Amino acid sequence: MGTRDTRVRGLAARAGGWSARHRWAAVGIWVLFVVLAMGLGSAAGRVDVKDSDQLKGETHTAAKIIEDAGIEEPASESVLVQARGGLKATDAEFRAAVAEVVTAVQGTGRVSDVTSPYDTKTISRDGRSALVQFDMRGDSDTAGDRVEPVLKAVEGVRKSHADTLRIEEIGGASMMKTFDDAFGDDFQKAEYSAVPVALGILLIAFGALVAALLPVALAITAIMATMGLMGVVSHVMPMSDTANSVMLLVGLAVGVDYCLFYLRREREEREAGRDARTALRVAAATSGRAIIVSGVTVCVAMAGMLFTGLAEFEAMGLASLMVVAVAMVGSVTVLPALLSLLGERVERGRIPFLHKAMRRRAARTNGESRFWSAVLKGVLARPLVSVLVAAGALLAVAAPAVGMKTQNLTLDQEFGDSLPIVQTYNRVNDAFPGGSEPAEVVVHAKDINAPEVRDALADFKARAISSGASRGPVEIKLHDAQNIAYVYVPLVGGSDLDKAGASLEKLRDEVRPATLGKVDGLQAPITGQVAGSKDFNDQLGGAVVPVFAFVVVFAFVLMLLSFRSLTIAVTSILLNLLSVGAAYGILVAVFQHGWGASLVGAEGVGAIITWLPLFLFVILFGLSMDYHVFVVSRIREARLRGRTTRDAIAHGVVTTAGVVTSAAVIMVAVFAIFGTLSMQSMKQMGVGLAAAVLIDATVIRGVLLPAVMALLGERNWYLPKWLHRLPDLTHDESPEAVLATAPREDRPVGV
Repeated sequence: MGTRDTRVRGLAARAGGWSARHRWAAVGIWVLFVVLAMGLGSAAGRVDVKDSDQLKGETHTAAKIIEDAGIEEPASESVLVQARGGLKATDAEFRAAVAEVVTAVQGTGRVSDVTSPYDTKTISRDGRSALVQFDMRGDSDTAGDRVEPVLKAVEGVRKSHADTLRIEEIGGASMMKTFDDAFGDDFQKAEYSAVPVALGILLIAFGALVAALLPVALAITAIMATMGLMGVVSHVMPMSDTANSVMLLVGLAVGVDYCLFYLRREREEREAGRDARTALRVAAATSGRAIIVSGVTVCVAMAGMLFTGLAEFEAMGLASLMVVAVAMVGSVTVLPALLSLLGERVERGRIPFLHKAMRRRAARTNGESRFWSAVLKGVLARPLVSVLVAAGALLAVAAPAVGMKTQNLTLDQEFGDSLPIVQTYNRVNDAFPGGSEPAEVVVHAKDINAPEVRDALADFKARAISSGASRGPVEIKLHDAQNIAYVYVPLVGGSDLDKAGASLEKLRDEVRPATLGKVDGLQAPITGQVAGSKDFNDQLGGAVVPVFAFVVVFAFVLMLLSFRSLTIAVTSILLNLLSVGAAYGILVAVFQHGWGASLVGAEGVGAIITWLPLFLFVILFGLSMDYHVFVVSRIREARLRGRTTRDAIAHGVVTTAGVVTSAAVIMVAVFAIFGTLSMQSMKQMGVGLAAAVLIDATVIRGVLLPAVMALLGERNWYLPKWLHRLPDLTHDESPEAVLATAPREDRPVGV
């Protein structure tokens, strides 16, 4: 384990050296890139994922039929009229209230196809509830913007019958408006507050305003550039709002982290007595390389989402991959140029008490963390005990994940009782099981009015109820010009997706083949919320193995090539998997079993949102590599300088503890903001990410990694002879090697 020459051959060192010598050019190129990316993205516009591309299977087939037919499905609304006392739907007051509702909503001029429950038979079995149904005029995507007059009209009728009847509106448009009003600003506040939180933590970490602003500025410009690139790329692979939010989260996290690694190393070298130019060259050759290795590994992990076959996941994966790549390139190019331009001015804007405290602490500890030095002393004294205790604890935390239950959350699971419309949703489901989210059969025939098609539709309607899949009423809506019929089937089970799923299977496997399936050339895919959830689960289940294999195998290969150690590659994968497993366990314990759920406002959820486990695996596996690569690179660097493996472990962990802690605190704080949102899916994502990063930066990097490496000793650097022919990507050098090339200012870094 020694350096064979003193040349700085690494890509990061060459890039950093070039940028430092051509600093204005490097900054100008970066600014031009960001501006061009944003301009091109604005000019191209963004293409979003279509409904027909969201899923495969029957849901995709149904959406494709509707899209090809050019049918714009309106946003449907219902008004629940329900007796508070002993009234029945047959009573005069009840009938009068229904008539008032019909007249009121028609009078707004915003609706069409208003139907009375006495015509459509949408009256509950107990006769105490009825549904007035209608469609909103115009584009369904913007119906929430136009539903306010209708809601006010219904509210007027409600007030006049408040003592005897409950009159409430629910549907696609009213839910859209309610969510936008309640949570639209919630997301923006979370996204906007993430930047000030990160800046505040960086101020504490650096004690100087300029040094704290640099990582945030670079992360923001990387995000801006990526937003522009997403517009261009969306014409090949459509994007989405969800992908945009995920990109912002990931971009802020890695952008700040990468700059933090670079800046702290450059500051550390200057505090050790290096001149500014030499300190920058050392940072480029060491932390710069760690950033490239980490960035490539994170990109590979994000690329795993492209193998799901799910358009939403593919959009999230590609957007995340792009922002990581942009942030990585910026960190090893424009950051060295900015540091070269600023020089000592990077310390400007000092916060006196913070800066003095940092100086005193650095002088006392020689840049090493006293807390982690104490922890590490115990870990290295008893590495086997440390491994058994830490691994045992994480396995215990991960244990609940074995019984993980995933599903698309229903409205009451997603929002609890925080919104009045959720209570309306529950009342509709109680009175009309499955009525709020019916299965939707899209029937397409050569002639929708042909006698055999009409007979098959009538037979399907009758058997859907007689089979026990639905209690009715089953509604059929014809589109004669397009030869398409919609059949709406309320599923027995309602908001209980397990029971509703059984009803869906009965429709698909028994009722449909015996009725509609007998007509030649007829298509009848079944879609809707329950069907979409099932198709999503089926497709996601089939994607788990290939995504898992792709991410793990490629991460293993990258670690093997980057450190030329089979042991390091294997332990990296195992430790990351343990971290992800622990995060899964916490999610299941809190959101499924309800342990401590009241602390995060998650009572009564009972399940994990379907997309989250795979999403977390990919994101966490990538982000965990940030810390791992940074710490192991520092350990390897110390080993290259002649330290024993045990001394190198101690040096690498305690000298990186400060920057890893700062980076982890930023990530945990940003992710925790999303854990405070009211939507349970966002809360689950925030809690899962925050918990995993916290575990990774403390138990994994502070205890397990050094303990495992101490047990392995020199075997950490084991590479079988038959693997010696692999490409050698270990072109980083120790500081002494870097310094050997430093004397001449005009000498190229790579020469």
